[in-house]
Amino acid sequence: MADVNIHSLKALAIFKTLFEAGSASQAARTLGITQSGVSRSLAQLEQNLGLELFLREKNRLVATPEARELYEEILRLMGNIDELRHSVLALKEFGTSRLRIAAIPGLAFGFVPRLVAALLEDNRGFSISFDMMSSHDVLREVESGHADIGFVTLPVTSRVLRVEAWLTTQARCLVPGSHPLAARSAVTIEDLKDQYLVISNQPNVGADPLLNLTATHGIHIAGKTEANIGAITALVASGVGISVMNPITATDQLSPQDGVSMLPFTPEIDFSFGLVYRDDWKHARALDFIRGYGRDLLREYPG
Repeated sequence: MADVNIHSLKALAIFKTLFEAGSASQAARTLGITQSGVSRSLAQLEQNLGLELFLREKNRLVATPEARELYEEILRLMGNIDELRHSVLALKEFGTSRLRIAAIPGLAFGFVPRLVAALLEDNRGFSISFDMMSSHDVLREVESGHADIGFVTLPVTSRVLRVEAWLTTQARCLVPGSHPLAARSAVTIEDLKDQYLVISNQPNVGADPLLNLTATHGIHIAGKTEANIGAITALVASGVGISVMNPITATDQLSPQDGVSMLPFTPEIDFSFGLVYRDDWKHARALDFIRGYGRDLLREYPG
């Protein structure tokens, strides 16, 4: 019966070199051992595996189909060993080799991807999964252990998670470049009178802070388009209407060629974001990295 142990692993390494070299003499020169040592190792490996790996024809070795398949398996094994080496490096640097992140859409279009890129910059062996979902679902995923850390909209409460407040920022008004309001230095709620708005789709319309604000101030609007948060900036850039949203999401989605003006808006609408994680993650070095780099990254955003 085939028995693969530490000794046969050495024999497999010799076999790999022999397969690639095509002759025992060349393999011996490559490995720095004797030709008889190569032949003896091959014979022992064939006996151990119960396979004929090479046919001996006129003083030369011809690889069998079994040898080719074994060679491909060895290449896969070496790839797994290389992945293991990278995982060990990640464990030494971050205290874990795997990180599962859940984030709200507002931070998922640029901010969290930049964090992931920073984590992988020096250690490509780090395995990361990243999912975008609602703040409620982020809490549920982290509480259940399906995610390690989560980025949420505050306030949230959890009996089992640690909640860190990261920042509160004020909404900005997004105005198409061709719109008369684009020339303003700031936009007020009164400026939205008879304007067409683009708002995020909510479970119920009453949950939208901008619509609540227009109603409170008695502002009549021309109409509204409700859209996924990932499409709002594109709709504004296309001239559909005006929007008010948090500047992090807007900055991540807009480019200069979109021609959208991002202006201060009054009265202020606050957006607060934070990080949630289980208690067993409080000393993780990966969390320390995300906390430090993430807060530095947030300083690059307006507001």
